[in-house]
Amino acid sequence: MADDPLAALPPLREVIARYELAARKALGQHFLLDGNLTDRIARAAGDLTQGTTIEIGPGPGGLTRSLLRAGASRVVAIERDRRAVAALADLAAVFPERLEVREGDALEIDLAGLGEAPRRIVANLPYNVATPLLIGWLRQAHAFESLTLMFQKEVVERLAAKPRSKAYGRLSVLTQHVCEVTPLFDIAASAFVPPPKVVSGVVRLRPRAEVMGDLSRLEAVTAAAFGQRRKMLRSSLKSAFDDPEAVLSRLDLSPTARAEELSVDDFVRLAQSF
Repeated sequence: MADDPLAALPPLREVIARYELAARKALGQHFLLDGNLTDRIARAAGDLTQGTTIEIGPGPGGLTRSLLRAGASRVVAIERDRRAVAALADLAAVFPERLEVREGDALEIDLAGLGEAPRRIVANLPYNVATPLLIGWLRQAHAFESLTLMFQKEVVERLAAKPRSKAYGRLSVLTQHVCEVTPLFDIAASAFVPPPKVVSGVVRLRPRAEVMGDLSRLEAVTAAAFGQRRKMLRSSLKSAFDDPEAVLSRLDLSPTARAEELSVDDFVRLAQSF
């Protein structure tokens, strides 16, 4: 379309070549260049016309372009790779009122106060920091309307896993207590440059209204229980409680059960008795 400002921008492969943006393993970079797929992720994030859309690790800007094309009123893109920051300058120049590129490490930036509410995070997360990023955001989930994120597929499976399944663990409990978890679709490794060794998955998280005000107790209890998941809870929870057997019995939970047998609500009750 002639009135589409994105149409005048060079293809992403040209941007990568111009700015010598070969993906770096140390940064967990795998660039998604297929506009149909990045458009699909942007659509999955819902209405972007109000508030602030926060993107982590935009790289050459494929998903960034899709967010703008989907009508995002304001995008704040956080990128630690200076090559990518430079590469995004052309895009920012086309959308000076709608796109802000910030150089920095997302692990060190407080996203909860970034831009106008409602805030949402939409990101193809670097594999090597995806889980610590997510746990940090869960601690302040009240600040976000939604999180639409891409992980390795096995991480998405862990986020959505049910009790008594192999994938069910600490991350399942923390995430499901704080958010409604909706796995959306998978993306083949071949869609990325360079292709990772695993399939990726996109998931949408919507923060719940009623959650524990301080997640630290739930983090501690789940770390103890799943840190020794093969042990009975009366043994694995000794690092969290002076007398775990008494606590479990009081809550009508079997001291001989293992971590994977407890529901999310069971863990919340344990954490509240901490």
